[in-house]
Amino acid sequence: MIKKIQLKNIASYDEVGIELDNLKKINFIYGSNGSGKTTLSNQIASSNNLGNSNCNISWENNEKLQTLIYNKQFRKDNFESATIEGVFTIGSATQEELKVIEQKQRELQELKEEGIKKKGSFEKIENDIAKLHKEAEEDFWESIYKFYEPNFKEAFRGFQYKKTFKEKLLQEFDKNIENVLTLDELTKNSSIIFGEVPVHIQKLIIPNYKDLINIQDNKIFSKKIVGKSDIDISDLILKLNINDWVNEGRSHLTDSTTCPFCQNETISTKFRKNLEDYFDESFLKDTQSIDSLHGKYKEFSTSLTSYFEKIIKDETNNKNSKLNLETFSINFKLLKEIFEQNILLITKKIKEPSKVIRLNSFNDTLQELISIISETNIEIINHNKIVANYKESRANLVNNIWTYIVKEHNDIIKRFSKKIHNFGQGVTSLNLQIKEKRKDYSNLNEEIKLLTKNVTSVQPAVDSINNTLKQFGFLSFSIIASSKQPKHYELQRENGESAQSTLSEGEITFITFLYFMQLVKGSQIEDEVSQERVLIVDDPISSLDSTVLFVVSTLLKGVIHNIKLNVGNVKQLIVLTHNVYFHKEISYSNGRESNSNINSYWILRKNKNITNIQFYDSKNPISTSYELLWSELKNRDKTSNTSTQNVMRRIIENYFKILGKFKDDELIEKFPTVENQEICRSLLCWINDGSHCLTDDLFIELQYDSTEKYLEVFEQIFELTNHKSHYDMMMQD
Repeated sequence: MIKKIQLKNIASYDEVGIELDNLKKINFIYGSNGSGKTTLSNQIASSNNLGNSNCNISWENNEKLQTLIYNKQFRKDNFESATIEGVFTIGSATQEELKVIEQKQRELQELKEEGIKKKGSFEKIENDIAKLHKEAEEDFWESIYKFYEPNFKEAFRGFQYKKTFKEKLLQEFDKNIENVLTLDELTKNSSIIFGEVPVHIQKLIIPNYKDLINIQDNKIFSKKIVGKSDIDISDLILKLNINDWVNEGRSHLTDSTTCPFCQNETISTKFRKNLEDYFDESFLKDTQSIDSLHGKYKEFSTSLTSYFEKIIKDETNNKNSKLNLETFSINFKLLKEIFEQNILLITKKIKEPSKVIRLNSFNDTLQELISIISETNIEIINHNKIVANYKESRANLVNNIWTYIVKEHNDIIKRFSKKIHNFGQGVTSLNLQIKEKRKDYSNLNEEIKLLTKNVTSVQPAVDSINNTLKQFGFLSFSIIASSKQPKHYELQRENGESAQSTLSEGEITFITFLYFMQLVKGSQIEDEVSQERVLIVDDPISSLDSTVLFVVSTLLKGVIHNIKLNVGNVKQLIVLTHNVYFHKEISYSNGRESNSNINSYWILRKNKNITNIQFYDSKNPISTSYELLWSELKNRDKTSNTSTQNVMRRIIENYFKILGKFKDDELIEKFPTVENQEICRSLLCWINDGSHCLTDDLFIELQYDSTEKYLEVFEQIFELTNHKSHYDMMMQD
């Protein structure tokens, strides 16, 4: 069964087009001439053609049925050649054979229904799987993707949609790799690889600081540097502990004998000699050594300090720096302070050689700085390896990130994977069952085709069409088996001449429809007689008089009746018409059936040369002034007798005289009694002469003081003209 039709970009259908959704078993589409009905039926017919993007049809359960379409193209395809292709129907079967076929068809229907149930179960599982996937997508996205996105967004490239991200997780989960890096390692590598394309970095040079260590460890700083002890003045100097003061004072002596401190004449030649002997060569050598160490210490410490300052400056401006700048700067500041303190200590030693000093050790601090440089160089080496193999390193990092994530969230991925696996087993089982049902269905269908093939013939269709033609007064031609081509028909006049090119428009329209109705029951292909089908009927009453209009509607009502009872091969009907009366007749329901799940109604309209469609669900939108007349008649107790008579006259005028083209005498002569003929004549007189017969109307009304007699005659008019079903339809509550 067709569930949805979409049509666009053709004729009066624009690029938006129309959509007929929620089509039911029986569908009525009303549209005035030129509104796009024929385009719709033609496009449905051609929707099977490859490349036809104008029309798209969706089928229930994706089960495509045979589509039979009655429209102008059907007439052109079947009645413009010399012969007409035969229609195979079941006509020569015995009652027993028919029962066997019917039983097999019931079994086939049961198999189909079982298959549909299995397919429904299959679709339910698929829906459950889809729901599970959707929930997993949301869960994985919120708990995993968003958590790792800030650092690993580049690793997720190509998987930045919920569905693709979930699928990638499952793919990586199946790999089950054991060795994974830590989150810190992955984050650090990501900062290198996922930023700008990394460039080669020079390693930091570890400076030589052995000379500074040697100076720091020199024992001279712990030595008391004093003069010779066997000199006359040595006892006094040592006793007063003025070695450094005396040594300092020597620099103030001049050639004069006057003491620069007390200004007395105390500087004798002997005193000068004692001073020179006291501060002998050994003393001079030691003090000179301290002076030298002082200079070297300043030189080496300044050089090392400058190097470290350069490192700090360069790495501060280096966006790719691997140096722990903060820790390095703290230790450098501490080292610099130690150097400054030691220089002051050495300076003090120079001034006071006899003092013992101990230089502050910079070993730990300097070693910390060297360690930081070494660690930095290790990172630089790793960085440069990445640079040398950037593509490979990037791919490895991405793989490592996915591996880490899967291992970290193994539990929730495993639970989801297990549920999917369990569902998959159910799907596999149902697939096998559906496959078996399809096989059984195919075998039984072939058996039915063989049974029907043995009892099918093209002759029953000929007999049925000719009987209908005779029944409704088409006596001047008939359809016969072709003498020129087997299993084909010809149209023939009573005198034996071909009627193919001489039929009137009404005759060719009627027989075309009768031929179509035989196709509804059978097929032009012998083994497709029992095939299920969908009917599309487009304005079948064009060029037909009122009598034939009701024949057509009656035949289609039979199809509708069978569809409602789920009898026969026709599973769906779509009727398109511009005729209000035909629409009303064909869509008539006896009022005892609920049509909400069976019927649907649509109206095609053209506005500014663009076709659009409106859906009315199960409510029939065709309500005319004619229908309102019947409504007024049903509520006659609220109006006067004269109004009721006038309503009946207008109904007769619309239905019999305008639509049906009945003559007055034809209607009057249907009544056997004079009394009823007189009442009928009074109704018709008002129609013909208007106000000129008003007096007669009043006379009749006075003679029959109740409208009941009028109503009786009114009903008999429909009954005697074989249109009682229309009366019943319009008078129903």
